Amino acid sequence: MALRSMNQIGTLFPAAKCNDHSVRAKVPACTAAVRTVPAVGILRSRVQNREREEVMISSFDRFRRSFAVSCRASTAAEEAEKGGERRGVAVFVMMPLDCVTMENKVKKRKAMEVSFQAMKGAGVEGVMVDVWWGLVEKERPGEYNFGGYEEFFAMAAKYGLKVQAVMSFHQCGGNVGDSCTIPLPRWVVEEMQKDPELAYTDQWGRRNFEYLSLGCDDLPVLKGRTPVQCYADFMRAFKQNFNHLLGNTIVEIQVGMGPAGELRYPSYPEQNGTWRFPGIGAFQCFDKYMLSSLNAAANAAGKPEWGSTGPTDAGHYNNWPEDTRFFKKEGGGWNSSYGEFFLSWYSQILLDHGNTILSHASSIFKPSSAKISVKIAGIHWHYGTRSHAPELTAGYYNTRYRDGYVPIAQMLARHGAIFNFTCIEMHNHEQPQNALCAPENLVRQVSLATQKAQVPLAGENALPRYDERAHDQIVRASLLEGDREMCAFTYLRMNPQLFEEDNWRRFVGFVQKMKGGKNSHRHSHRSWEDKKKKEQQQVEKVVPNLQSESNLVQRV
Repeated sequence: MALRSMNQIGTLFPAAKCNDHSVRAKVPACTAAVRTVPAVGILRSRVQNREREEVMISSFDRFRRSFAVSCRASTAAEEAEKGGERRGVAVFVMMPLDCVTMENKVKKRKAMEVSFQAMKGAGVEGVMVDVWWGLVEKERPGEYNFGGYEEFFAMAAKYGLKVQAVMSFHQCGGNVGDSCTIPLPRWVVEEMQKDPELAYTDQWGRRNFEYLSLGCDDLPVLKGRTPVQCYADFMRAFKQNFNHLLGNTIVEIQVGMGPAGELRYPSYPEQNGTWRFPGIGAFQCFDKYMLSSLNAAANAAGKPEWGSTGPTDAGHYNNWPEDTRFFKKEGGGWNSSYGEFFLSWYSQILLDHGNTILSHASSIFKPSSAKISVKIAGIHWHYGTRSHAPELTAGYYNTRYRDGYVPIAQMLARHGAIFNFTCIEMHNHEQPQNALCAPENLVRQVSLATQKAQVPLAGENALPRYDERAHDQIVRASLLEGDREMCAFTYLRMNPQLFEEDNWRRFVGFVQKMKGGKNSHRHSHRSWEDKKKKEQQQVEKVVPNLQSESNLVQRV
């Protein structure tokens, strides 16, 4: 029993190094040595057994300490609730992208159960999981297999964790942090191969197959259905399968709207080295369906000459604003009559895309108490310029002279949806100053926009961070203007590094600060020695004595 637990923990709580072999690999060898070693090798066998024992004890001891932190946090949370303290901001943890495999099964189930126990003990509210279109409706249109997700949601419910379920209508692979590849459904890919114009296209003819071009949203290009109908049918099938969990276990539906699940154009694709930070990206409006929409808008505006193409003087993916004619601060096309027309059209059809899909999502999910959210990208580089070029190519018409986030917030407010924003963990001074990055300024602008539109704001960190500087920045950013707080925060992401002892200790403290809300800044902190003393007391109460575990190992 003890050995099985050790093997499960090893995937999330890495053991001490021992000749580059894992504890999992060492256990059978240890067993075999005890049973088969000849008499002349008894001394050597004992030495090897002792080494293996030390490795296993080290791994278990590391888990003991991490689990003790969770126990302490859980006890503190219970005491706070009994005392009637303000709840603060609930923390969710983003699951690995492939936690449900392409075979529609939960990946590393036993290890995941251990991690769920630890997160629950730490005071984590729940988890976020991608429900992949390319996995569920993989083979044929209208045939849905939610088998792996049924297993996953049952596990979450078993351990008392809530779930944010992401309707992921994009391809996994090619974006920041993508660690695996999950393509769009096979039958969708076949249609895109027949008609490459269904893919977003830049001015050089480069196609992007992460997400269907919104230019064909209302056209029956997917075996008789429109893309929007496919998204709606998928969400309807999800509700039919999990209606009994909506509002209790599944508390939020995040609706994917574009690449990486964000409401934006794929203007800065990392795949094949096309884009590198902090390049300005490129407009994605050169497929025939987008150009048809642009042409109609230009004719309606009485400027047919503006409708044949998008800007061709806006530089390349890795240019900077001043390298281009369109984004130059003085005399740039972005600030001309043509620029205003084009950027208004480009951003408006993105808003229309979001509005249409949210209309379906609202009608499908609203009878339940599950919340609906949409993720907006935190494009903070070149924020200090006049044109805000990277935001413009992504579809956010935000410049020094125009607020591009209020219209987004207002669109979400019409459907009662949550505005989920990234880059909450970042400081201005940590970014390249020559690129005029300003994530803190951007987060503040978004916070004010959501306040104006009276829409809830939730947050995520854009990059994995385990340090207290990032944690404290998130805590500060979660306390909004007007005596408001973020409605939730989703931490990116669950992985073995999160469960390393120091990282885990800091993470648990961060969760408690978030849950404490404004009250967390008023409480004094115990000394480090006091914390360690209480941690040891919790270990003795909750976790079996280390000597008993050692004895079990010796008996094996």
